[in-house]
Amino acid sequence: MKISEEVLKEKDYCISLRRHFHKYPELSLQEYKTAKKIEEELDKLSIKHERVGETGVVGYLYGKKKGKTIGIRADMDALAIEEKTNKEYASLHQGVMHACGHDSHTAALLLVGKLLKDYDFDGEIRLFFQQSEENGQGARQFVQKGLCKDLDRVVAYHAVSDLPIGTVSITPGPQMASCDYFKIEVKGKAAHVSTPHLGIDALSIACQIVTALKSIVSTTINPLDTVIIGVGKMESGTAYNIVADSAMIEGTTRTFSIKTRLQVNGLIKSIANNIASSYGANCHTTIINYANPLINDEDVCRELLLASSKYATRTITDYQRKLGADDFADFLEACKGCYIQVGSSNDIDQETSSAHHNELFDIDERSMLLAASIIIDYVKDYLKN
Repeated sequence: MKISEEVLKEKDYCISLRRHFHKYPELSLQEYKTAKKIEEELDKLSIKHERVGETGVVGYLYGKKKGKTIGIRADMDALAIEEKTNKEYASLHQGVMHACGHDSHTAALLLVGKLLKDYDFDGEIRLFFQQSEENGQGARQFVQKGLCKDLDRVVAYHAVSDLPIGTVSITPGPQMASCDYFKIEVKGKAAHVSTPHLGIDALSIACQIVTALKSIVSTTINPLDTVIIGVGKMESGTAYNIVADSAMIEGTTRTFSIKTRLQVNGLIKSIANNIASSYGANCHTTIINYANPLINDEDVCRELLLASSKYATRTITDYQRKLGADDFADFLEACKGCYIQVGSSNDIDQETSSAHHNELFDIDERSMLLAASIIIDYVKDYLKN
């Protein structure tokens, strides 16, 4: 693995920022102090910036004249997890932790901005400091603001603990699944359990709906497609001897295909309604889009390979797809781009191998220096063509 000389000179700057963000994590849509810190750093660098929503920030770097426009995204929200790493930079906010590496993404993007600020180029570079990736409400605010309309390329990197330091994935095609949330509310009629014919049993109906949902994948979807329909929560009933008058089901769907996603979500609604109505109950289904399928563009992946080959020990182009989601997919739906995955584990510190969203999660901080080296090299090469 190699780190560029200009990045290596700013190593302490990047690490100190990352540790600051790690100490003071903030949950999705609550990243007020994080956004303020980012703005303070951009002001020090004389980089123009503005808010996106309440807590997102976009910074602008302008070249000598008009040309191509490239966006670089870093997410910055944390998770509701109590940290147990005992590191000197561990979270000072009880019950909140950077357990997914977003602190390093933010620090690396500030470093990228610092090093590209005085670069002689044509066109424009946009630094997207995105709020609320963890609940899929952040990227869409940048898209809705029109910040992607005239983009030629957009890139982002994510630290991944299941790859060793020095390894980078630049894999074309689907990499992360879509994520949709569904809530099914069944309204029946209460009665004493000794007279069930006088009521409409919402609990029994809900159980049948859950069973039917589980059969969608095996009976209706192309077996070559990857689909998950998960039910994680069901609430119903008030007492052991009362027919439940209502029930609520919550779950999620994951797919790698927009077409399959629409099919699955449509089937959930129709199956729930049909089962409920057959027993005389009412049913209301709510589906919320958290993230689109994340699909890397082949051309951008090919362009990035040159920069990655200069710095990474190993570059993977066939990394296994994951059924987790990342709303960077919203940027990729609006513009050609790539989601780069950078290994952040090592053999010395076991916590760097901890799973994401785990109380012991940490990173090898060289991963953000490697990512910054690759992204800076790519941006310079792209904007000079």
